[in-house]
Amino acid sequence: MKDKKIPTKIFLSESELPKYWYNMNAVMKDKHEPALNPKTLKPCTLEDFSEVFCEELAKQELNFTDEYIEIPEEVQDFYAMIRPSPLTRAYCLEKVLDTPAEIYYKFEGNNTSGSHKLNSAIAQAYYAKEQGLTSLTTETGAGQWGTALSMACAYYNMDLTVFMVKSSAEQKPFRKAVIETYGGKVIPSPSETTKVGRKILEQFPGTGGSLGCAVSEATEKALETPNCKYVLGSVMDHVVLHQSIIGLETKIALDKYNIEPDVLIACVGGGSNFGGFIAPFVKDVINGTAKYKIIGVEPKSCPSLTRGKYAYDFGDTGKMTPLLKMCTLGNGFMPAVSHSGGLRYHGMNPIVSKLYHDGYIDAVAVEQTRVFEAAVTFAKSEGILPAPESSHAIRVAIDEALKCKETGEKKKIVFCLTGTGYFDLAAYSAYNAKTMSDYVPTEEDLKKGFDSLPAVE
Repeated sequence: MKDKKIPTKIFLSESELPKYWYNMNAVMKDKHEPALNPKTLKPCTLEDFSEVFCEELAKQELNFTDEYIEIPEEVQDFYAMIRPSPLTRAYCLEKVLDTPAEIYYKFEGNNTSGSHKLNSAIAQAYYAKEQGLTSLTTETGAGQWGTALSMACAYYNMDLTVFMVKSSAEQKPFRKAVIETYGGKVIPSPSETTKVGRKILEQFPGTGGSLGCAVSEATEKALETPNCKYVLGSVMDHVVLHQSIIGLETKIALDKYNIEPDVLIACVGGGSNFGGFIAPFVKDVINGTAKYKIIGVEPKSCPSLTRGKYAYDFGDTGKMTPLLKMCTLGNGFMPAVSHSGGLRYHGMNPIVSKLYHDGYIDAVAVEQTRVFEAAVTFAKSEGILPAPESSHAIRVAIDEALKCKETGEKKKIVFCLTGTGYFDLAAYSAYNAKTMSDYVPTEEDLKKGFDSLPAVE
């Protein structure tokens, strides 16, 4: 029976919206290793980062001292249009699973992009406009980031070029249509439009591309275009910072009803939504004042945490970006074309990588057929068609709830539902028709990626 003290949806008022982002770098006892300039192999300076990124974003990337960073008032005003998002008690899913566990999810899909990506896109576009830039370039995998950034650039009347992973561009033509509706230009990557794209096509003929390829092309385009900078939707610390709005709202909502979570779960590809979701909870884990079980869920077809190496690596296939110390499959790793959705990046955000390496968080890799099985269960019970990426978190949330059914424990499970799956119907059709396949890289497959790692200690 429904607990009358906890409503199905826990709403926050506009006045309860956080006014500051939360910076995990400030509370980590052992900081992650600095990004390195690939030419000098020395720690990146503000000037190094500012060659590619907006200056204010470069400052945020290097901020290891301020626990809270103020959200610009103009960004707060935009947030008020799409936030706060409700924390929902999944009573119907609990009933279907017949579990004593309490399941909650933070739904980030209530905007036209259908995902959490707009939280950082609007912030990055704001800083670009403040700097006087007139255009931006970026990459996108499944298309959520490209869609969100096209919306943000339209809001600030800025030009945008989006290099979209070729296999995703082919699987999701309607993502391209939405991006173009908002004024963005979409180029399937790798392409013939850049030197690095042509080089990758020569090296990997017929490739479906990767985020690493798209990052290289977007970076080259930004460096060669006047009054233009490159922005990205995950991996870097400043993106995780912006996404902390998710975790901050989640914590406020939980605290309103004195709900102490036992398990926190989110999908993890480049690390932005996962890092943002767990941000305000990590301090207590590091200090030993809380024992949350924190789980990042990744695809078995691109397992950077569970099977990657903790090493310095380039963020892109063309080896143009700073070197990051992260869990990585190697910048040369190419995910299988059969892999649906996003979560296809070869590396992981340095904060998330460090937390995993130091044992503060766990990681699980799952096959995509099991992911879609969970997605269908969730859609039928909760009435939301989830994105494939989000469904990784749903899969493990269901698994944790079923463990509680076996043990009788009444754990409180909270996960981040990062977005909707209405542009992923080809993948849902493949699952329904039983033509979807699972790809798990062999050790030989992984070795090809690891061989591309730079010789940096």
